[in-house]
Amino acid sequence: MTADATVGEVVEASTTELVAQCHELYESPPLGALIKTGGEDTVYGVVAEVATRSLDPGRRPVAMGTGESDVEAIYSRNPQLGRLLSTEFRSVVVGHMADGRLNRYLAPLPPKIHDMVYPCDEGETREFSGSLHFLPLLLSTQVGSPDDVAAAFLRGVSRSHADSRAFLVGAGRELASLLGGDIHRLNGILRRLAHD
Repeated sequence: MTADATVGEVVEASTTELVAQCHELYESPPLGALIKTGGEDTVYGVVAEVATRSLDPGRRPVAMGTGESDVEAIYSRNPQLGRLLSTEFRSVVVGHMADGRLNRYLAPLPPKIHDMVYPCDEGETREFSGSLHFLPLLLSTQVGSPDDVAAAFLRGVSRSHADSRAFLVGAGRELASLLGGDIHRLNGILRRLAHD
């Protein structure tokens, strides 16, 4: 997946989160990935939940694999599934661009419906994660599991930094300052960061 290729388009948006429908079934960015919208005002988000479901909310998919050896055989025999199912991802808004400046807090307005959504490349990811002042937005979200999302984001972006270990140590310090009063939660996130 290249950073200039769209991964979907916005189908629901607020100032705190956005939902994007993928252009291709199962082609979502992973949990914790940094994404951006491509409209007039770029909005940045962190993928907090991914789901694949029926396009018709009243119609649940049924098992179709009787006699098949793997899932690819099911899709090969039933090509219509690609038109009946949809993969979507929900992202927590963590920043935006305004007047050419990167801001790591909520945008004043949500992205537009049908704005294209792109994965952020390594340089954008490194620049965005150069400051972790947006971590409270991730830790307080009601989307998905905030602790798993924050840990997945920090593990992922650490790879874009020259010294990934130093980045994670700094992130651990930032988490400790935010969650010092909740040692169980802090330790849970730190354990997740240690497993890569």
